[in-house]
Amino acid sequence: MPYIQPEVIAKAKQMDLLTYLQNYEPQELVHVSGNIYCTKAHDSLRISNGKWCWFSQGIGGKSALDYLIKVNGLCFTDAVDQITGQAAIKPSIFVSSHKEKPKVLLLPQASRCATHAVSYLQSRGIDFELIDFCIKTGRLYESSPYHNVVFVGFDKQGTAKYATLRGIGTDFKGEANGSDKHYSFSLPAAQPNNTVHLFESAIDALSYATLLKQYGRDWRNENLLSLAGIYQPKKIIAESRVPVALTRFLEDYPHIKNVTQHLDNDTPGRMAAKAIMTVMPKKYTVTNKPPPSGKDFNDYLLALIKGQQHERSFER
Repeated sequence: MPYIQPEVIAKAKQMDLLTYLQNYEPQELVHVSGNIYCTKAHDSLRISNGKWCWFSQGIGGKSALDYLIKVNGLCFTDAVDQITGQAAIKPSIFVSSHKEKPKVLLLPQASRCATHAVSYLQSRGIDFELIDFCIKTGRLYESSPYHNVVFVGFDKQGTAKYATLRGIGTDFKGEANGSDKHYSFSLPAAQPNNTVHLFESAIDALSYATLLKQYGRDWRNENLLSLAGIYQPKKIIAESRVPVALTRFLEDYPHIKNVTQHLDNDTPGRMAAKAIMTVMPKKYTVTNKPPPSGKDFNDYLLALIKGQQHERSFER
């Protein structure tokens, strides 16, 4: 191996990946949000806070040198030569990554009791065990004074990061100020499970869990994730990105290898499912399992309940 002076190696190691790409390969750099970037070639490679991680491959690092070796496949000496050679032609200008102020979630005030919320969710067919679990874990409560149902999403450390509001007896839908869509409403499995089930809304996820219970399966053994509403793909599907909530969930639970989509039975839902299947990293197995009938899984659940009630009435 050709000899490289230690001070040259040390200088090459000092260059972080963001600075390298901004100075020498700006066409490869894609801004995601805040101080988070990815590359055009690798959508799942994220760069932030002086570090980078290619989560679909399970590798990462701090420096541009790490990137050139681990991602671009250069040998050590070639990687050092590329960095120092570029710097000799055009001295790098360090561009400090903008540190976005962390979002502060402003949760609506909680009502003393959740009577209206419980009644509403039961009218939507949601099993009480699930409602009770969500209330006890802080994933669900009733707001005051407007009595909306509030669905809360948490990060892996248990800090509330997202909240969506659903009107009781009205068509109101909204999000709490400061909500971060990376952390939408979810029910992670109690034990490691290599599949995540994907829904558009919290109510659809709870409807699916209710169906699991009706079929004698333990809903606590499944990963259930909502996308906080309909996911909007790009006009050119191949240019779409993986939904941020799904990206974050897969980063937090790297053992997951399968994504099962249960998006709505309408045009936006089918287009979203197609886009996600197209842009997901190849390491994941993606399947589509929309509700057998109805627009979404809550429609399907309510139809089953209505059919069961009709059968019981007929038997009497």
